[in-house]
Amino acid sequence: MSVSSPPYRFRAAGSEDLAAITAIYNASVIEGGSTADLTPRTLEQRRQWVESHKPPYGVFVVEADGGKTIAFGALSVFYDRAGYDGVTDLAYYIDPAWRGRGVGTFLLSHLLDEAKGRGMRKAIGVIFADNAGSIALMRRFGFAGFGELPAAATDARGAMHDMSYWYLDL
Repeated sequence: MSVSSPPYRFRAAGSEDLAAITAIYNASVIEGGSTADLTPRTLEQRRQWVESHKPPYGVFVVEADGGKTIAFGALSVFYDRAGYDGVTDLAYYIDPAWRGRGVGTFLLSHLLDEAKGRGMRKAIGVIFADNAGSIALMRRFGFAGFGELPAAATDARGAMHDMSYWYLDL
């Protein structure tokens, strides 16, 4: 019986991924419903964001067979005070053409492994409360909801969203 290789590859993001990261993120901005950025980000803004992730934090990509970057995720500072060291804010975005193919599950699984390997003790997700896909992903991995902030943020379409807060002990 042969073992097939996984359909996706997870790795640290590099400068060669900036265009794909920018395009994937901007698709989410324009679509609305998953980020409070109101306008698309420039390549330089995304470069600065990626470069701001110093160890133990980081930005990672998912590649499909053939090397196409189809998603990215980040382990980011949750709160910039030393007492919160070890708590990471998770973010993840998937190319719209690749949603519904297990990419989110693959990405979040690897992000959590990466967080544990980097000594994180908690992972936090801050998600629009009406983002059913991300809420389902949080639940699938055992995250617990710990609050909701009503009418907290608008998206690029002008829709107002409640924010839901999720955590997982690592």
